Order: sequence, then structure tokens, then C-alpha cells
Amino acid sequence: MFTVRDGVKKVAILAPTALLPRALRVATRRKLLSRLELAIANRAGLLIIGHPKSGNTWLKVMLARLYQVRHGLEDSALIGSDELALRHPAIPRLAATNGWYSYEGSVGKVLAVDAPDDPLRNKPILLLARNPIDIAVSWFYQFTRRQSAHKQELINHFIDNPIDRHLITMWDFVRHSDIGLPFLIDYLNTWERNLQQLDNCLLLRYEDLRAEPAATLKQVIRLMGENFSDDEIAGAVEFGSFENLRKLETSGFFRRGGMRLHNAKDPETFKTRRGKVGGYPDYFGLDQVKELEDLMMQRLSPTFGYQPVDLADAAGQDNVAP
Repeated sequence: MFTVRDGVKKVAILAPTALLPRALRVATRRKLLSRLELAIANRAGLLIIGHPKSGNTWLKVMLARLYQVRHGLEDSALIGSDELALRHPAIPRLAATNGWYSYEGSVGKVLAVDAPDDPLRNKPILLLARNPIDIAVSWFYQFTRRQSAHKQELINHFIDNPIDRHLITMWDFVRHSDIGLPFLIDYLNTWERNLQQLDNCLLLRYEDLRAEPAATLKQVIRLMGENFSDDEIAGAVEFGSFENLRKLETSGFFRRGGMRLHNAKDPETFKTRRGKVGGYPDYFGLDQVKELEDLMMQRLSPTFGYQPVDLADAAGQDNVAP
């Protein structure tokens, strides 16, 4: 039986609506894309909840690599929700969503605290967290230099104070209440509460995935009910290393999807942009770093375990906005 890929379904929603008046275009796309997002989540063998720039794509690359090698698929096989599963029935679908804003919020409604019972609530669900200040910095580059026009439009419709990506500075973006650090803290806190109501779930941190990728990947595999050898996991970790993915992205190896090269002359547009843990002091003055860290420490749940960086490491920076 012929099966239409999820990516094709998405194009079939975006293309015909492109010429509609803005208000109607946004409303129609949100409605139809919300349905598709829920359908993708319901078919998934693993549902990854994570804000953009939290390591979602990196994790999917390593998981996809496990199945590519085991089933003899080519390296360039895509890592979207259903590409690998359609090539081999033993491969589970992977779904990743922010689960909160724009059309992706349809998933969050189903998984919210005290939401009615739903089959989606029983799926293996992973919350992939990251230091929200690091997210905010990377999200600035994603939003201003990589984000597709249609997704930008939908996000701006979601927030009270829309953002002009050509004019906003990093500092203003990071402090923006609708999309920057205040929002990201609320996002993580809400999902931590949501997970407390779910039985088959796991909270992982990007930082732990960076520090111990093999051991952390094993936890994800166990959550999925899958089994891979240490050698298979080591191979997936090696393939998904920052250095290898940067090399592949730079060469244009990824033709479509989240790893596709946007601008070879601007490293800040790369999906594999830096991969640095606690790198945000590189972008701000000391007083700014303290302001951001104070906000995080006051409002973020201690469950995540994030602490201020050693400001001595950031000494010598000018105390001005970038």
C-alpha cells in the first residue's frame, strides 16, 4: 500500500495555503499542522519533547544511526518522523516536538497536567532539557538566521510581541518575555510538572548527553524497549560526534531537514553551531551574565540542577550588549 510521507503531508499543507490572506493562512496552517503533529506523535515509538537547540536533532541522528547500521541502510537516510520506518518495518518512528507553542502545542495539551486520559500519555516520552540561557543564545541564531518563513510567521502569531528577526539584538531576544529566557524557564518548569503525571517517561539533560553520550543513549534505548550492543552504541556516538556532524553538514551531506546546510560562509547559521556547554558568557558582559543567571536561579526548578558558571572564566569581557 502506498504511504504518503509526513514531510510530503506537511508540504501539501503549506503550498496550497501560501497565497491566502495572512490571517486565514495562519489559522488554516495551525489547524491542519496541529492535526498532523498529533498524528505523528501518536504513531511514534518515541516522543521527544524538547525546545529547539536542546539537542533534539543530535539525539535523533544517533538513534537513526543505530537502525541504519543494523538494517543496512545508507548513511544519508533521513531522520524525520517516518523515513526510516517506511524503509524497514522493524524501525520505530521518532517524533520530536516543542509541545508548547504554534501548532506543536496540540501535543502539549494532551500531555498537560490533569488532561483527560489519552493513548499518547502512555507512550515512551523523553524530555530533553538544556540550560535555558544556552538555549536562548542558540535559539537567537536559529530564529534569526535559519528559521523558515512559515514557521517564523506561526511563532510570531503565537506570541504577544512579534519579533522582527532582522532588527532584534541578541540581548533583546534573550530577555524577550514571550520567547527568550523568561519563557524558556516557564517552558522547562511546565514540562517537568507534566512528566510527573506520566508513567513511561524520562528526563534527560543535554549536558549529560554531551558528557556521557553512550551511557545516556542507553537510557533512551531502554525507555524505547529496544536493545543494542555497546559496540553499536559506540558507533552511533562516533557518527553523531560534533566533529563528524560538522564535517557532514559543511560538505552538504544532509540534503533536507534540520541538518541541511544554510550558509557555508556563516558558521553561526550551522545546525552544529558550537555544541558548547555553558558557552553563554562568551556573548555577554559580566553584569548581563549575572542578570540572566539570577533569573534562572530564582525561577527554574532545582530538579534540573543548573548552576551559574564560574564568572572568573568570563573575566575580561566588556560589559556591553553584543
